[in-house]
Amino acid sequence: MRSLLLIKSTLLLVLLFAIQTIASEKNSYLSHHLKEQSLVIHTTLGQLTLSAYSDNAIETTYQYENKLNNAAFLPSFAIKERAQKQGFSVRETSLQLLLSAGKLNAVINKSPFNISYYYGEKLLVSEEAGFFTGTTLEDKTQHQIQGFRFKLSDNEKLLGGGERVLGMDRRGHRLPLYNRAHYGYETQSNQMNFSLPAVFSSNKYILLFDNSAKGWMDLGKSEANIMQFSAVSGRMSYLVFAGNTYPELINNYVDITGKQPMPPRWALGNYASRFGYRSEQEVRATVNKFIDLDFPLDAIILDLYWFGKDIKGHMGNLAWDKAAFPTPTKMISDLKAQGVNTILITEPFVLTTSKKWADAEQSQALAKNADGNPKRFDFYFGNTGLIDIFSDKGKNWFNNIYKTLYQQGVTGWWGDLGEPEVHPSDTLHTLSDGSVVNGDAIHNVYGHQWAKMVFENQLSLAPNKRPFILMRSGFAGSQRYGMIPWTGDVSRSWGGLKPQVELSLQMGLLGMGYTHSDLGGFAGGEVFNKELYIRWLQYGVFQPIYRPHAQDNIAPEVVFHDKDTQDILRKFIKLRYNLLPYNYTLAYQNSTTGMPLMRPLFFAYALEDEFNLNVMDNASSYLWGDAFLVTPVVDAGVTSVSIPLPQGVWFDFFTEKKYQGGQIISLATNLETLPVLVRAGSFIPMVNDMQSTKDYDSSKLTLHYYADESVNSSTGKMYEDDGQSFQSLSQNQYEILHFTAKQNKQNKQNSGADNIIFTFNRTGNGYPEMPVKRQISLVIHHWLNPPKNISLAGKIMQVGSNTTASDVYWDKTKNTLTVRFTWQHQPLTLSIEN
Repeated sequence: MRSLLLIKSTLLLVLLFAIQTIASEKNSYLSHHLKEQSLVIHTTLGQLTLSAYSDNAIETTYQYENKLNNAAFLPSFAIKERAQKQGFSVRETSLQLLLSAGKLNAVINKSPFNISYYYGEKLLVSEEAGFFTGTTLEDKTQHQIQGFRFKLSDNEKLLGGGERVLGMDRRGHRLPLYNRAHYGYETQSNQMNFSLPAVFSSNKYILLFDNSAKGWMDLGKSEANIMQFSAVSGRMSYLVFAGNTYPELINNYVDITGKQPMPPRWALGNYASRFGYRSEQEVRATVNKFIDLDFPLDAIILDLYWFGKDIKGHMGNLAWDKAAFPTPTKMISDLKAQGVNTILITEPFVLTTSKKWADAEQSQALAKNADGNPKRFDFYFGNTGLIDIFSDKGKNWFNNIYKTLYQQGVTGWWGDLGEPEVHPSDTLHTLSDGSVVNGDAIHNVYGHQWAKMVFENQLSLAPNKRPFILMRSGFAGSQRYGMIPWTGDVSRSWGGLKPQVELSLQMGLLGMGYTHSDLGGFAGGEVFNKELYIRWLQYGVFQPIYRPHAQDNIAPEVVFHDKDTQDILRKFIKLRYNLLPYNYTLAYQNSTTGMPLMRPLFFAYALEDEFNLNVMDNASSYLWGDAFLVTPVVDAGVTSVSIPLPQGVWFDFFTEKKYQGGQIISLATNLETLPVLVRAGSFIPMVNDMQSTKDYDSSKLTLHYYADESVNSSTGKMYEDDGQSFQSLSQNQYEILHFTAKQNKQNKQNSGADNIIFTFNRTGNGYPEMPVKRQISLVIHHWLNPPKNISLAGKIMQVGSNTTASDVYWDKTKNTLTVRFTWQHQPLTLSIEN
């Protein structure tokens, strides 16, 4: 039996090898020339082009004739609209062409034809068969495919692929490239609502398969050291990105695929959301309850009941149900006066029973069938058509609806079911140039193009107002349209909570830095699980978007639960608001460099001399910015967690206990706290409590500094603007506050920090209503003795005994030193001698 299996396996591999290497075996270089900043190469199988988009990014596009691919003409959806190709040098030998983009080089072997990519002298990745054609059997259906094959190095780890629950290293898996929702998922999911056709390699390259069609990525599953991307049709192109460090690699990636615009400041606040609020009265009562119970709130999200009283039969109405919401414009205005923004759900499906079916049909807004009529099909919500967001007529029809709602005061948009959830392959979409492609060819960029449409329409209505776009599905580069993704309809269970860090980290590595979960879980659950709910919402303080959301058989809003749950979580939600200056600075870093807000732990380890690649597998802990190390509690009854600490000194954020890095520690926890550590040398700017970001005030700033004798110098910064203007960065209408601390330890017998000099500076052109001066409370943690001398700008300050009235106060119980002063943003020096 074993020998028979071996023969069958061998035959399968031989067949696979023959199908996938035919093009490579027969393909050889013929000639080349330069055209419009691209290297055009002619081979025996056809033409391909190589283009450099930066010193660190090369695009390779194969234009081989293939009658089975009727969508090869599709454009790149991943590359940003205004990306510019740059010059490069080409050197030829008898055996090779060498394209040098700067730091990244492509070595093209003439025969057999293949391409290898080097970063300096280091080989990153090589084509194996390069371009190939073949077939694959999926769900009893045989598909004609084409794509690319690459060689993998032995110890290489591959992250990426978008939202999946498989562990951080996706090597050894074969992944569908077809956005499809996975309702109620827990600890295993191979296919979800937001796939990304790209890998993030431990060898410091990103490889992006720039193809919008239904496909697959095989990361060494079928053949151990082969990485294969394939699709049923579409653009046959890939991009290689490289960098010296992992953060630099991300920056080089978003330089070409686009950077996330700054979100409005209120987007970092607290949301009220459920499936769903059924009346205007319920909406008003919910908002008032948050305010009455002293919970900050910045937005309320209305699910599908805003346009119909039932789940089924109304999708596509896209207008207020006046029986349930009699005065929507006034309601939105009243909520805004309370500091609460209104966000509405919209879906791309128009049911034949909806009030807008006839209008959508007459306006030719819907995708078509082969007869040229609207393509109709059945799904959970009813018999439906699908808005063709690729066609000008579809976009115009949908945009007019958004315009009407925006004029009524709606602040943000929630695009749901945008995979699309059901998308028959024979659905026909019309592009702006009149080209027609089927659903499979364009499926994975439907949500991407929908976000682009909403983004551009919003800016046409309000050019200097930041759009808010919450969407479930997209593509590589969707971040440039301000997309805020979430991780789908997760199970309301411990199993649902467990993979959330993995999902957000994976997406953040490939540009989608605001990926977050429905806090508390969405699907299922028969009774309220208090511990699970608290643990999930505690974790939410340190994820990009704080949005509890669920089916309403169990309330997702904290205000509808018991007093003990409220009292525990009120402190955490207020902490979320206190941290707004820190979190907003993370948003600035993301918008300028692509650095995700949630960062994998290996970012810290990668700086060490001995970097164990196994650290890349860790998704139990993560970095929130550079300062915080967070370990969510994802099991019931946990009293301690195990945390692998990077080198350096770390402090428990809640107890101030000190830990030495470079080891695995056990950190105690209980239901009222969360395992959070702060890196020694960190600056954490914080503001006072507020009801909503409408009351945000950074003129009174508490600046926490975590001192330790091991940290000789450190820096920090805080980004500020008006919180709403889209052009803040492009017009330099912002300020950056810079903080430094330098230590000169003279007293060797003293176990604490010694002789610290702080400097404060401000850069930037500023913005309207910027604080003229700030009241600073500098809180220095781990200060073990009363200071001997303190001087501010050369003037001596006296240590007082009153914690609130004194400008300088040492708390011997907490081991903190607080220094209060007024800063008018001039260069300022504060010296402390211990």
